[in-house]
Parts: sequence; C-alpha cells; structure tokens
Amino acid sequence: MTGAPLLLVHPGGHGVAVYAREMASAIGGLADVRTVEPSGLAALPDGTAVHAHFTDRLWGVSPEEAAREFAALAARLRMSVTLHDVPQESDGERNRPRRRSAYALVAGAAVGVVVNSEHEQALLREEDVWSGPATAIPLPVEGDADAAQPRSDGSVGVLGYFYPGKGHDEAADAAAAAGIPKLTVLGRASDGHAGELETFVRRAADRGVEVDVTGWLDDEEIARRGRAVAVPVIAHRHISASGSLASWIGWGRRPVAVRNRYIDEMARLRPGTLSVVDEPVLAPALRDAADHPATTWHGLARLPHSRTDAADAYLRLWDGLGS
Repeated sequence: MTGAPLLLVHPGGHGVAVYAREMASAIGGLADVRTVEPSGLAALPDGTAVHAHFTDRLWGVSPEEAAREFAALAARLRMSVTLHDVPQESDGERNRPRRRSAYALVAGAAVGVVVNSEHEQALLREEDVWSGPATAIPLPVEGDADAAQPRSDGSVGVLGYFYPGKGHDEAADAAAAAGIPKLTVLGRASDGHAGELETFVRRAADRGVEVDVTGWLDDEEIARRGRAVAVPVIAHRHISASGSLASWIGWGRRPVAVRNRYIDEMARLRPGTLSVVDEPVLAPALRDAADHPATTWHGLARLPHSRTDAADAYLRLWDGLGS
C-alpha cells in the first residue's frame, strides 16, 4: 500500500460514521485523498486500497453479518480498518463471544489494524480477538478557546447515547447521594434502548433525581447545553474509546471521571483535563465539583492530539503499510 488509501465513509448519524467523515476531512487537509461510500465499493478494481471504520452495528444487523460483509470486501480489496467498540466483558454472556468472533474475522482479514487507545490494544489480546500488530491512534480533541462559560443549570450531565453500561445509573445514584436533584441526559436512547431509558427516568425519580432527556441536538446546541451543566460526569461500565470524553474536553469542561484503564490513559495524554476518582467516592466528588464550579473547567487553550495530529498518524501508518 503506497500513499493514502481510499477512505470509506458511511452516510448517516451513527457516531462512528460521523467520526469517519470528520477524519476523512482532516486527512484531506494534509494529503490528496479520495472518499468512497458503500454504494461505490462494487465498482472499485480488485486490489484497491481502502481504509474503513468498523463497528458491528454500523455494518450489519448482527455481529456475524457485519463481519461477513467486511471479510467479503477484504477478499477483493486491500482493506485496512479502525476498530471501534472492541468486545469486552460488559457485552454480556450472549453477545461477548459473538462480537469476539466477528472482530477476530475483521482483524484477520485486514492488512492493517487501528484502535483508538492503548486500552483497546490490550483488549484485542485479552479478548482473544487479535494478537498481531495494532496501532493506537487516540480520538482527537478540538478545543474552543473562545467558548463562554454560561450560567449553570444545576444538573449533573451525562453525554451521548443512552444504553446500559454508559454510566447513567451510577451518575444518578451519585447525584442522589450528593444531594443534587437534577440530571441531564445529553442525547437520546441508542437504537433499541428507548424502553430502558424510560425505566431509568422513573428509577431516578424514585431516588429523588429529576432527569431531563434532551433528545438529539445539533452540534451547536449540544455544546451549549454541555457547557451549561453544573457537573459533567463519565461513569461508563462499558469501557471503550469515548467520544463523549473528547467532546467534554473540547467544550472546555473538566469532567469527573470514574477511574479505569482508559480514563487513566486519557488523563496522561491530556493532563489537567479530567478529575479522576474511584467509584466509591463518586458522590462526594460530584458534591465537591458542584460546590467549586471552577474545577469543572480545564482552562487550557491548547490540547494535545488534535484532528491534524490524528490525521498525520494515519498517513504515517499507511506509509508503513506500503514499506
């Protein structure tokens, strides 16, 4: 593989599809690259180099179908891949082995494998998905140094699609224990989880916490609402590379984040941008943050690892695949 491959970009609002389009634009700012949508793949000559972003829910109705779709392309094209949502224990007893097998098929079919963190590099080995080379290119952050700090809405904020394991229950429990009676869900339910979101809202109300679900918001409005919450929090059970974390930091926020391997990695990458706590002390950490709002803003004008940095890392990876 010499030079940049074709960049596969999916249409639609799935987070991985949006990220793939953003990275294609950033890479295009450094090199002459072309993109292709799924509908254009069939017309490509055999052996064409293509880079794709893969998560099973974007590629098929099941992990098995998604993996077969990728493997069929890789049998004809030179496919490199960025893996998202790497399989792990929190997938559950039913989905974990299915997703392991699917991701193993994808990684084995690709000519180059990328993940979004060293944590996910380790997961590939720990989950028996892939023991070969995998390059970690962290999710980039673009800061907005001119963003204003609006009046606080008094709530604890959890960002992104609602699904089990995202940390909403943990945040609501901690908010209740901290005496903070409001929680904002910045986003909507992930597909198939609307009923669980309704149950969560009722469960939080029983704990004395009123939940405001914003639903889908455009980029400008979700940034405005994200800057307005009193205490941003990250308490994921399902630990993967986090676009939510990147968004909080990009908006200038310094979220309270429950410690895990990924959170520690991101705290090292961008010192001063996270307030890392152990789960047993999440509630007092939220109370302290609410009482000292300045601690929920990092105040940094420059942030390590921008989109340009990520784009450069991809170009260097593809140069290596061609050597």
